[in-house]
Amino acid sequence: MRTTVFGANGPTGRLLTGQALAAGHQVLAVTRNPDAFPLHHDRLEVLGGDVLDPSDVDDAVAERDAVLSTLGVPAGKEPISTYSRGVANIVAAMERHRVRRLAVVSSSGVAPHPYSDGGFLFNRVLLPYVTQVLGKTLYDDMRRMETVVRASDLDWTIVRPSGLYHLPSPTDYTIVEGHADGRFTARADLAASLLALLDDDRYVRSVVSVITTVDNPTLLQWIRSEALAKS
Repeated sequence: MRTTVFGANGPTGRLLTGQALAAGHQVLAVTRNPDAFPLHHDRLEVLGGDVLDPSDVDDAVAERDAVLSTLGVPAGKEPISTYSRGVANIVAAMERHRVRRLAVVSSSGVAPHPYSDGGFLFNRVLLPYVTQVLGKTLYDDMRRMETVVRASDLDWTIVRPSGLYHLPSPTDYTIVEGHADGRFTARADLAASLLALLDDDRYVRSVVSVITTVDNPTLLQWIRSEALAKS
């Protein structure tokens, strides 16, 4: 399958690109910094491009079979529009070139729920702070992105992971339609789920959640390895 990956040089994008190549795909990896892209393969093409540039996006989508978006933007107080503007460009290019299959990474934070294992600190303090204060502009733009995707006539799937963390390889992850009661998602599992969606019609025009159910970090471990590392 001829697959385009946007956000290919991010942590999830690199994993997804590697898994797609291992699965036999012809991959076009789109990144603003092609010289820094670490992967090399005879079925890999690295395109220097910006998802906010419609011409770059058009070049990346033409003559492809599927598009996967792992765009990522750091949270902050300033307005964010990369997700919604970038995916709007992707959708428009896919419609022009009649490319049907699209999967985009969003987040469980766009529709936060308390978790059965979250406890008071996570459910009542950390979750509201992250989704309503620290990441408010980010999640607002992800909601706009989801609206753009839902309004399209493509064969789309919106994928919502929970708190992302590192594991060396995919696990027997859980994917469900709608909300999943799990606080963490390994990036390797997120990448694997995106790739699996290309051969699975069950979740076309659906929002799904992906969670990792083994080797989860504790809340303190996650804050140290992920939240504090990005601050």
